[in-house]
Amino acid sequence: MNKLEELKKHLKRGKVYRRADLSKWSKSVDRHLEELVQEGTLQKLSQGVYFYPELTVFGEAPPEEEVLVRSFLKDTRFLLTSFNAYNALGVGTTQLYNTKTVYNHKRHGEFKLGGVTFTFKRKPHFPLKATPEFLLVDLLNNLDQLAEDPNEVVSRVCFKAKTMDAKKLRNSLRDYGSIKAKKLLEPVLSA
Repeated sequence: MNKLEELKKHLKRGKVYRRADLSKWSKSVDRHLEELVQEGTLQKLSQGVYFYPELTVFGEAPPEEEVLVRSFLKDTRFLLTSFNAYNALGVGTTQLYNTKTVYNHKRHGEFKLGGVTFTFKRKPHFPLKATPEFLLVDLLNNLDQLAEDPNEVVSRVCFKAKTMDAKKLRNSLRDYGSIKAKKLLEPVLSA
């Protein structure tokens, strides 16, 4: 059995690999990666990140975003979200955005991974899961980046804040809110 076939034995469908992950099974990892990409076994997602697609009845399935981000960051401490999540809050946001936001402790900037654009934002604090309270605060943090009319959204956010769990919202505002978000929501919460 040649070295390339030996390397293939270690690959699992649906998994994302970094070059460093595969170097333990190959002394010529760059040459082998190039061959595996050319023959279609692996797909190159970004510099040093590869995917072994899972086969479905519809063809090759793309990598799960969580797995892709975890491999790219080499870390499990991140929150993957999108401005689209604000639409579920019922505060008048209806736009659809193509970019995913990744709050993390390591990377900052925009990266294209597997054809999807991810905006990595380095933050000292973020929750493990995007709760409605966090999303409301996050919406105010990112208000200037949204396509909707900010004044209209703020008035709806203030109304929505009155219907939410005040303690959870206060904690989210304290832990994750920008100065602007705090100025907008604190008067509503103390009323």
